[in-house]
Amino acid sequence: MTAPADAPETPGTVASHRIADSLRREILGGRLAPGTRVRQEDLAERFGASRIPVREAIRMLHADGLITLVANSGAWVARLTLEECVELYSIRERLEPLLLRQSMPQLTPDTIERLDQLASGMATNTDVDYFLEHDRELHLLSYSGAPHGTLWDFIHRLWNTTQHYRRAYATLVGVSGIGVTHQEHHLLVDCIRRQDPDDAERMLVTHIRRTRLELERHPELFA
Repeated sequence: MTAPADAPETPGTVASHRIADSLRREILGGRLAPGTRVRQEDLAERFGASRIPVREAIRMLHADGLITLVANSGAWVARLTLEECVELYSIRERLEPLLLRQSMPQLTPDTIERLDQLASGMATNTDVDYFLEHDRELHLLSYSGAPHGTLWDFIHRLWNTTQHYRRAYATLVGVSGIGVTHQEHHLLVDCIRRQDPDDAERMLVTHIRRTRLELERHPELFA
């Protein structure tokens, strides 16, 4: 059970968040690959913590969609088959446009300006890590006006679970090989700026579907 928002943080809670934050960066940054075993005893030694905050950190990452727990076996960095990834992208095609529609009326001019900066920055930078970090920021920021309820949490989890495969694909083709992505980003920001939710939804569906179809062409990424 989550502690109340105004409850004081205990040393164990602080340690759990510290461990979870560190592992989250390593997983999303590609330093811990899908299928990597996550051992509580190794983490306890590495972070100088007891098993309790380590166990809580693993639970947090499981809730985030970054770690898979297997009963009586252990924990692993989440891994997807091609079929599972295609299914998740198909879900994203349906649900993210709805979240974007909910978000758009609440986005401020400053937020929309930041979205435009992110789209422009990615278009002029060929570094994969830069692209992945700012692509994630752009899309999640575009949803930031929506209530942080079940749908927002679910979409955030899907982004976490599929992160490795976006990285693998971007690394394979190179950022310069996905120029159409930059065009779509600019068009999406334009739809948001014009407050046209119908155009924005169509643009986002096209954007997500194209990535799904490209991933399907590369089953080797899931080997």
